[in-house]
Amino acid sequence: MHPDGLQKDLGRKEQGENFPVALKFLPSGHREALHAVYGYARTVDELGDSHPGDRTAALRAFATDLDRIWTGQQPEHPVLRRLLPVVRAHGLTAEPFRHLIEANLQDQTVKFYETFEDLMGYCRLSADPVGRMVLGVFDVHDAEAERLSDLVCSALQLVEHWQDVAEDRRAGRIYLPQQDLRTYGVDASDLDRERATPQLRALMTFETERAAVMLDEGAEIVRRLHGWARVAVAGFVAGGQATVRALRRTGGEVLAGSARPSKVETVRLMVRAVAR
Repeated sequence: MHPDGLQKDLGRKEQGENFPVALKFLPSGHREALHAVYGYARTVDELGDSHPGDRTAALRAFATDLDRIWTGQQPEHPVLRRLLPVVRAHGLTAEPFRHLIEANLQDQTVKFYETFEDLMGYCRLSADPVGRMVLGVFDVHDAEAERLSDLVCSALQLVEHWQDVAEDRRAGRIYLPQQDLRTYGVDASDLDRERATPQLRALMTFETERAAVMLDEGAEIVRRLHGWARVAVAGFVAGGQATVRALRRTGGEVLAGSARPSKVETVRLMVRAVAR
């Protein structure tokens, strides 16, 4: 795909995402860098979720192409060519980018997680690296900021899973920990119903609040950042907070209801976070 066509395609896919809410407030240089990171993350997810051929082979080939960035070669994929100058300008390391590919390779074989800690291990591959990339784009190298970023990103991943329980089930995946399903008396077949059972609603309320606690702790990162980094990260935090509110409004009814926050609410929460 030509880079211009790629940018338009990614732009359409960004509609409805929390990511671009913060981008609209940033200078063009930061915005372009974050679009490159976003485009990379979206491409990896699509290779793992909707590639029409052998997804494992496609992900491994993409990983090989990715490695060219750090070996002084020119990558072939347009998303990676767009990412290359961002990596070089900010000295970004390969590890977070590779972790996203590892997460999608894991999705090809792992369809459920036994414990919450197992699920968090997945989030450390699938979510936390994005926060590390964003901090890198703003040249933030602070261990505490990275710890808080990991909390925010894992919480964002969790609430996204809780929004998509029915969709993930149709795709053959269950991200709700098996241990928690048993504790609340929820059978996997309950996820195939048109409406959530009382037991499932109780479980979803519990999982939502657990993610909210993580998000609230991680939100302290906004206070540690300055300038445009604060605005960008506040946008991510606000997106998570708005999603938590939307999930709470469903009362745990994640099968028949929709837990999609409005962009207006996200922007309002972002402004509040920055002002603090």
